[in-house]
Amino acid sequence: MKGLIGKKVGMTQLIADNGVVTPVTLIEAGPCFVTQVRTPEKDSYSAVQLGFEEVHPARLTNGQKGHLKRNGMNLPPLKYLKEFRTETPDVKEGDKVTVDVFAVGEAVDIMGVSKGKGFQGGIKRHHFNRQDKTHGASDRTRAPGASSANTTPGRLRKGKRMPGHMGQDRVTSVNIKIAYVDVERNLLGVAGSVPGGSGTVVVIKPSVKAKGAK
Repeated sequence: MKGLIGKKVGMTQLIADNGVVTPVTLIEAGPCFVTQVRTPEKDSYSAVQLGFEEVHPARLTNGQKGHLKRNGMNLPPLKYLKEFRTETPDVKEGDKVTVDVFAVGEAVDIMGVSKGKGFQGGIKRHHFNRQDKTHGASDRTRAPGASSANTTPGRLRKGKRMPGHMGQDRVTSVNIKIAYVDVERNLLGVAGSVPGGSGTVVVIKPSVKAKGAK
């Protein structure tokens, strides 16, 4: 089974022997623990649930603690749990999964939550153009302008692009190439950017479109 939960550390760069500089994002990936293995016979589908980041037991509910202690697993208190669908689980409950499941050159998909930008206008949120500063409209250059017609349809259509909350959305970066693996420090370096700010939780999975990896 390939998959990890991690935290974005930040960005740096790798310099090859020939002088080529590659921007990379460092991720503290794992170690993760197998907290549950779901089977078609019992759960109607096949998946592996991983847990990440040890926390003080007081930060978990009794139900969460009981889930980690079931079947005699005696796992540490883990803050984040995530399921990974897999047809052939090759792990068992209580196992530890580290960054050595991935290798340099592999392509992965990384899911995270984008940075929140708060309430933004149409120009920043949807890349609208400014209006002209003519005929006394010097203070309306960043306004969105007309949003609908009066008679037909007489209302705003669903999905109309308007000012509003921007960011804080789940985003998946696909076909990202692994450029660096450090098993001792649980670090994974991927070429390019990853959704979210430093310290945010990300999920790493094998790429579903690995053939066209960048």
